[in-house]
Amino acid sequence: MSQEPMDDAIREENAAPRTQRPAAAGQLIAHARGELGRVIAGQTGAVEEVLIAVLCQGHALLEGVPGIAKTLLVKALGRLLGLGFQRVQATPDLMPADILGTSILRPGADGFSFHAGPVFTDLLLVDEINRMPPRTQAALLECMEERQVTSDGQQRLLPAWFTVFATQNPVDFEGTYPLPEAQLDRFLLKIRMGYPSEQEEMEILERHHAGSGAGLLEDAAITPIAPELLAAARAEVRAIRIEPELYGYILGLARRTREWPTLLLGASPRAALSLMHAAQAAAAFDGRDYLLPDDVKRVVQPVLRHRVIVKPEAELEGFDADRVLANLVAEEPVPRR
Repeated sequence: MSQEPMDDAIREENAAPRTQRPAAAGQLIAHARGELGRVIAGQTGAVEEVLIAVLCQGHALLEGVPGIAKTLLVKALGRLLGLGFQRVQATPDLMPADILGTSILRPGADGFSFHAGPVFTDLLLVDEINRMPPRTQAALLECMEERQVTSDGQQRLLPAWFTVFATQNPVDFEGTYPLPEAQLDRFLLKIRMGYPSEQEEMEILERHHAGSGAGLLEDAAITPIAPELLAAARAEVRAIRIEPELYGYILGLARRTREWPTLLLGASPRAALSLMHAAQAAAAFDGRDYLLPDDVKRVVQPVLRHRVIVKPEAELEGFDADRVLANLVAEEPVPRR
């Protein structure tokens, strides 16, 4: 059946004057880019993807070699958002109770009382998460999916803004534990950070040389966003319109990963939802209140790269998740607009 009448209708509707643009989201993005840019030299892709995670209230995993500002980026983000912030430094001997909390007997009390762990915060930074033992990694599963902690048979709700930002070194470094698939699937994005360019690295040296010695983050004196701006921006992102044919496009990409010849494990239904939400946030970066196929393409790799597993024989031929996903996107028919 011809799609020309549908295409014409979409063009006319998109061209019509709109009553509301994602103004709050645009304000948050512009402010965040300016403030984070005073601390982080370069890494524009990583900064953009971190902001996508913020707008979707999704968890994010940052991967890269040591010393490229993964932790600094998340700490700067915490100051920018003006929310409650806690940091956990992962070590091989870290126990679940060190993160979740535990019941203790206080002097003079009749019974045990619960002592909340650092997970009871708005923004939790788990530094070097892949240095946690598997038992402690598993303790985060319920927190990340249901935003609650079950302790002593009692469910304790986490703050409404609870979000995990975790950093990790590549899994081929010594002393690390690969994250299980169940936990990886709970991260909205996996953000890869590479080395800065020569010019960006020169800027890093100059900034630190001109600093006061208190640290780059302290010198920058980041201005937090207005308290109500984050809630308004997230509401705008959720309201971004999605045409019916784009549901099919998103679903087609997710389902194709399950049949792709070089993939051992494809994307889950949760991955399709994450792709939709992240694409909505990507549309807000362009100031639009409607979704385009390019928005979906823009976020396919950060949303899906940690959710698919490449077959060993394909890896021997030089394939990785990003290359496979790029080939997959090229093969998936794009809805006519």
